[in-house]
Amino acid sequence: MTLPRQLSTYALVGVFASLAHYSALVALVELAAVPPVRAALVGYVIGGIVSYRLNRRHTFASERPHREAVWRFALVALIGFGLTFVLMRLFVERLGAPYLPAQLLTTILIMFVTFAINRLWTFAHLPMGR
Repeated sequence: MTLPRQLSTYALVGVFASLAHYSALVALVELAAVPPVRAALVGYVIGGIVSYRLNRRHTFASERPHREAVWRFALVALIGFGLTFVLMRLFVERLGAPYLPAQLLTTILIMFVTFAINRLWTFAHLPMGR
């Protein structure tokens, strides 16, 4: 798959993962009175599960065994998780931005970082004979 097509597929998968993420975020904030930063992190985990399943199959068509890909993906997700924490604290708590626009900007920024790492490391094709 070409790089532009792979990036657009990753972005589309990101839409589905973000829908899961944002649904949890809004439900937790609006219905359960969970603070926005904590709710964003819970939503990130839910979106991460959706993202792994769809990206492994559709974006990267990876043949890397789950036992290798899952921990790599989890490590990349952990990096994104930490960036989500830092950026949401900055935007919401320090700058006073509304939580949904802050989460949207955070999601877009993190998408480029995680795409590059997942493409080059998590789901990279294995050498022949492996």
